[in-house]
Amino acid sequence: METGPPTEAELLEQAGLSGRDRLLVGVKDDTPGIAIRKTDGTYEGFDIEIALMIAADLGFRESEVEFLSIETEDRARMVARNAAGQHVKVDLVVATFSVTPERLRDAAIGFSAPYLETQQSVITRKGHPAVTSLAQLKGKKVCTLGASTSEHPAKQAGADVTLRNRISECVTGLKGKEYEAVTTDTALMAGFVQNEPDDLEHHDIGLEASEQWAVNVGTNEALRTLVDLSLHRSVTDPQDRRWEDAYDKFVAPMQQYNPAEQIASRVQPPVPEPDVRRWPWERGIPHRKAG
Repeated sequence: METGPPTEAELLEQAGLSGRDRLLVGVKDDTPGIAIRKTDGTYEGFDIEIALMIAADLGFRESEVEFLSIETEDRARMVARNAAGQHVKVDLVVATFSVTPERLRDAAIGFSAPYLETQQSVITRKGHPAVTSLAQLKGKKVCTLGASTSEHPAKQAGADVTLRNRISECVTGLKGKEYEAVTTDTALMAGFVQNEPDDLEHHDIGLEASEQWAVNVGTNEALRTLVDLSLHRSVTDPQDRRWEDAYDKFVAPMQQYNPAEQIASRVQPPVPEPDVRRWPWERGIPHRKAG
């Protein structure tokens, strides 16, 4: 008997999501425009919209998605904190998690296809001389996220680097003159500049390497296929404007406050079509390759 690729229903069963009425998603809670926890306890931002898009394609209503705050260092092991401060294992991590060769070699990390492309940059207090390379920060106090891709380039440039778990802590220290600069992904810092354009300034440091954010599903291969299927549909279906709407709502407005740096690509990264079987009666977009 010939067997082909699994159907979506089979993948949902394999992923352990069939019959579930709650999807747990680890997200940042302190990055304006990307993922912020508001005073009423709800979350908003680009990453939040991407998580809701994927959740909907997995069969979960918005009311069935529970967002949990996750620290940068905990994204690989997929452990977040609930409102009571308890550690909770999540189903997905949608938290500005960049794909790197080292992380790809980590068996505990299961990346989806990328959903956003940005780059590393620097912010300073307003009026700081232009920073065009990290080398200009040699010997200067610079803050970045621990366990992030920005740590090594800053140290390699000779900066006196302080590592924090939360980018908001770096920005607070910058405004308090504890640090000369903050460096990490452009899209992570742009919202702070947007909120305080009279106090903060963005600098393009000319790094060619891009940062591509992806969803971490851990060792759940079936769930990774389903996430990739959602992202593939998003990028190939002209009727599906959810990614573009999220970008236009949260990322695009940052640009006027960050003129020296492109916040992130306006185009969703291409996603190869996952190998998923569809029955003739199943409706959906035509089989097309992203390009």
